[in-house]
Amino acid sequence: MPNVQNTLSKAATFRGTGLHSGASVTMVVRPAPAGHGIWFRRTDLTEGDTRILARWDTVVPSKLCTLIENDSGVTVSTIEHVMAALAGSAVHNALIDIDGPEVPILDGSSAPFVAGFLAAGITRQNAQVRVLRILAPVEVRDGDAVARLEPSDMFEIDFAIDFTDAAIGRQEKRLNLSNGTFVRELSDSRTFCRNADVQNMRARGLALGGTFENAVVFEGDRVLSPGGLRHADEPVRHKMLDAVGDLALAGGPILGRYTGIRAGHALTNRLLRQLFATPGAWRWQECGALTGAKLPGVGVHVADLPACA
Repeated sequence: MPNVQNTLSKAATFRGTGLHSGASVTMVVRPAPAGHGIWFRRTDLTEGDTRILARWDTVVPSKLCTLIENDSGVTVSTIEHVMAALAGSAVHNALIDIDGPEVPILDGSSAPFVAGFLAAGITRQNAQVRVLRILAPVEVRDGDAVARLEPSDMFEIDFAIDFTDAAIGRQEKRLNLSNGTFVRELSDSRTFCRNADVQNMRARGLALGGTFENAVVFEGDRVLSPGGLRHADEPVRHKMLDAVGDLALAGGPILGRYTGIRAGHALTNRLLRQLFATPGAWRWQECGALTGAKLPGVGVHVADLPACA
């Protein structure tokens, strides 16, 4: 049934380095019972509360990544790519053990996570999915940047970016995220930056784990990363991937249309906070079979994975 909750059939393990910290990290995504949601657990810490719920109200605003923190001050950062992979694979319940403060960047996309989940297998659970239906438009702005949610009978994303760098320029894309669309169209799109930004971030102790193999680096009209782009519009696709991961922190699949114009992690989280603070703009509802069949990840198959995974 497409309207039931899912978890992994067995644990999936990922090893790599943190994009900003440069530290080696091992992360194990484990099955969890129905109704559990997505939790992270810091296995390198032995005292206090080491579990953090992956939800909009545990996010600490950050422009460079999505960081969550519990009441004890324990954090995990750069969670957006694995959250997008979970949402795009219709995995609703998981316990994520991680032996450091940052999720491994792997190749800079969500594709390795999706491949790991599909290899582990996805198990249906004896509980219905709850979906978050958007009932009225909600919008937040920060200068020229806009993030908006409005009603729709499915999950849609409409995104636009505009960079002065000729190799990026202005890009727009709209997608209906039903079924395997995320896996096919967005999952392999990598994080990107400008070469000057890399130098500035490293001077501030950031992007220490960044390489040409786990990020697309641009300089003017050139793509510096070996092999070039996976898609001509890979940057806007990656911004959509980020949005999927950040919106997954709503606590369940969304029935609504998200519009992002130059929006980043912090603005999308502000949007969720504004949404839940607006009476009458949303409601939780159990998901019927017809609606469930349109949700992201339903029926996804290993054949949906791009070749890079």
